[in-house]
This record gives sequence, structure tokens and C-alpha cells, in this order.
Amino acid sequence: MKSMMCLALIVFAMVISFFYSCRKDSSVSMADINKPHMAIIYLTDHQTPVFDSVFIDLQRLEVKLEDDTLPNDGWVNLSIRPGVYNILRFRNGLDTLFATGNLPNAMLKKIKLVLGTQNSVMKNGQSFPLRVKSEDREVIANLDNNLFDITTTGQVLFWIDFDAGNSIQVDNSGQGNNNGYRLKSHIKIFTKSRTGEIEGRIFPRSADPIVKAVIGSDTATAIPDHDDGEFKIVGLRPGTYQLIIDGQNGYMDTTVNNIVVREGEDTRLQTIILRQ
Repeated sequence: MKSMMCLALIVFAMVISFFYSCRKDSSVSMADINKPHMAIIYLTDHQTPVFDSVFIDLQRLEVKLEDDTLPNDGWVNLSIRPGVYNILRFRNGLDTLFATGNLPNAMLKKIKLVLGTQNSVMKNGQSFPLRVKSEDREVIANLDNNLFDITTTGQVLFWIDFDAGNSIQVDNSGQGNNNGYRLKSHIKIFTKSRTGEIEGRIFPRSADPIVKAVIGSDTATAIPDHDDGEFKIVGLRPGTYQLIIDGQNGYMDTTVNNIVVREGEDTRLQTIILRQ
């Protein structure tokens, strides 16, 4: 009986210690977000099969912090390399370090991407202007807590996905027809710890396949690498996906069902062979 009571006391002490440590860790975490942090932001793109290149003039990136004592209504300018980016280079999981900067705290609420005027697309080897209305030059997106990470080294980390496919519309507002396109930017913010990935390989290369990962009303697109057939789709919310492969050049379409995507994991598929 005495040994049973001792065991119960030990278990009770362990439970109390566990809850205390959790509360302590939580309070430390809350305190940490009020301290200065380094922001590291990457740029990537979900593909469009329509264009050879999409050149976007990116001039400025700002984040808005929740702090009434900060100037400029809490907007903090980050360091980027301003200029024209071919965002279709960042496909199949590729990205580029886009912005860095020191933040007074980690209470992020919004980001603001400011575009320039030197925007264009290449289609079938021909260049077309990509017009941006003045009201569309500032692209603002909300930043919930689950859209960025705070690393163990105190860095604020997230990715900006510039969705080229949903951002470009035909613009025949000038003289003549087929004279250009209009840009109304759609961006998505994500962090890899709270999203998943689907990757695989599709043959033959001559099929020029277009890959779509579908869940509900959301669709993410990838174009496999022409050399090795590899594709990767990143920033996917957890869930069960259907993968639709559109074959070209006489190759049949293929569908892969029930692909499970989990937070922080890469779902690797077996090699897919398209048939004529």
C-alpha cells in the first residue's frame, strides 16, 4: 500500500512538473515575440503552362507589425534586390531568397508587395507588355500566425507564392487585338512546417504534361522538368488530393487519387508513365 502511495505521488509530481514546464515554455514564447527578430522571406511560384516567361518588376516589400508605438503605422520596409524577376524560374519547389530585415517584434499582421512598371511576358517566343493599373501596384495580404514560423534562432520565416496563372488576364484595351496582358497579382503566404509537398516524375518527356493537384476548389499547377521529368508542388495545405496529369502531343490524361499530404512532409509518388 505504501509503495502504491509513493508511486501515485511520483506520478502526480511528474504531471505537475509537465504542466509547469508547458506554461513556462508558453510564457517564454509570448515574451519572445516582443523582442527584435530577423525576417527571412523566400519567393516561389505556382506554374502557368501559358507563358514561356513572366517578368515581374518587384520594387519593395513591407510588413505591418502590431505595435502602436512604431512609426509609419507599423509598416517596416525590408531589404530586397529591386528589379525584374522571371518568376517562372522558381518552379518545381525552387525558390529564391527575396527579402531580409530586422523587425522590432514578431507580431506580423500584413505584408505589402509594391510593383514597378517594367512587367512583361513571353509567349511562343514573342514579348507582350504586362500592364498594371495604379491601384494594383500595391499587393497586400494578411499574415496570420500560422503563415510564418519563428525558428529556434529567432528568425521569422515564410514563403511568398506568386501565382502567375491566376494573376494574368488578356488585355485588349489598346489599339488592335492581341496587344498584351494585364496583371492583377494573386499571392499566397505559407510556411513549410504547416504545409506539405507532392513530388514525382513523369515520362515520357515528349508528353509535355501539365500537373494539377486538386483539393476542393483549390488547384496548384506544376510543369515537370523537361530533362528528368521531375515535378514538385509546395505549399499545399494538409488533406487528400487528386493529381490530374494532362498529357499533350497525343498522350492520354492520367489521374492519381487519394494522395495524402501532411504538415511538414514531402509525399513522394512512384514514377508515372503516360500512354498514347
